Amino acid sequence: MAAYYKVGQDQADVPINFDSWTLDTFGFLHFLVSEDYTLINQHVDVRHDPRIGSHSALAREVAAKSVVLLKNVNEALPLKKPRQIAVIGEDAGEAQHGPNGCPDRGCDSGTLAMGWGSGTANFPYLVTPLTGIQNQAILDGSVLSSVTDNYAYSQINATVPMAEVAIVFVNADSGEDYISVDNNEGDRNNLTLWVDGDKLVSTVAANNNNTIVVLHTVGPVIVESWAKHPNITAILWAGLPGEQSGNSITDVLYGRVNPGGKLPFTMGKKAEDWGVKLLYESNDLSPQIPYTEGVFIDYRAFDKSGIEPTYEFGYGLSYTTFNYTGLQIAKTQAGPYVPTSGDTQPAPVLGNSSTDPNDFRFPPDFVQVRRYIYPWINSTAPGDQGRPGVPDGAQDGSPQPLLPAGGAPGGNPGLYDVLYEVSATVTNTGNVVGDEVAQVVRNHAANPSP
Repeated sequence: MAAYYKVGQDQADVPINFDSWTLDTFGFLHFLVSEDYTLINQHVDVRHDPRIGSHSALAREVAAKSVVLLKNVNEALPLKKPRQIAVIGEDAGEAQHGPNGCPDRGCDSGTLAMGWGSGTANFPYLVTPLTGIQNQAILDGSVLSSVTDNYAYSQINATVPMAEVAIVFVNADSGEDYISVDNNEGDRNNLTLWVDGDKLVSTVAANNNNTIVVLHTVGPVIVESWAKHPNITAILWAGLPGEQSGNSITDVLYGRVNPGGKLPFTMGKKAEDWGVKLLYESNDLSPQIPYTEGVFIDYRAFDKSGIEPTYEFGYGLSYTTFNYTGLQIAKTQAGPYVPTSGDTQPAPVLGNSSTDPNDFRFPPDFVQVRRYIYPWINSTAPGDQGRPGVPDGAQDGSPQPLLPAGGAPGGNPGLYDVLYEVSATVTNTGNVVGDEVAQVVRNHAANPSP
């Protein structure tokens, strides 16, 4: 409802021009009950909003600039018109049934550019990494070979040794739990690469001394077994890049865009390093997981326990270098955090306060849609107006105690007090144009107080 008011729907009655359940132009307005056949999808193209400019250019820029460079030995990247390139991995190529071939993206086929679930969208197109690199190879006059079957080891072993550089693409997916992919019900069952990705990387690295690995993953994965392999000269984490996947990673591989992203999570050496486990089997009718770790999750847990990760939160290399000078830290005059106290205002009385059941019957000539829930009643007969499942106190409109952590939209205002102001001058001291992400991390291990 917040979004409803944000875009002014309470003031402007804008007709709905699309249906969430089908792409058909004509269909049932009430999809669930197959009623009112009409025009339901006008197929409005929202990618050409003059206020935004080129949608594809913006998508390409965002995807490229968010790439995280994890390893780059002896400036293996950016590439400099290599004579022969091998692109390896199912994640580099087209899905067997196209980018929208699985409902709500509920499969791991081809390159991974979007997770699965009810919040997905259909790709207007999907530029694969193989396509992006191939287009660049054509411009450079390079020879390009590819194998997009992770299990075609004889073909991989025959293709990779001939290449000046081998680029291997691997992934790990997740989504919403109404879809299960390879026995992963929404959440991942582990932190390994999918489709035998770890073996694929090791196989390519064993056959080419200039192997570059690109990770398309929804979160951290364990790469410790191969990350330090001497033949793996570069590793990039590209997340879920969207429709411009191939163009964006090519921009980074060839140096048109400097990888300026930083890891938004920690990549540990083994699953046990995180200190928490998945609940694989229910321990109650309503499964219970006690969060005894408090705030010590991800990098805070690693820091507290003195565990060295493979790549830490905030890690990210660059094609250029930056120098920080003039660091200044100033404490503000913010007061102490004060828990909210007191009571709410009494609930307002809205609408008809009549006690006559006849005042709440359906309006005359009202047409009901089957299975829809309405605020009126069908009958005034005794026992027909019951409200099953109303919690105790739900109709108590008297003032109620305010929550200590509440008191305003978003919680207690003290949660957003600025305690320190930090400033510095950041200078690009290298030869490549690029962005730098400044970070300030408080050491919770040394001072665990909130």
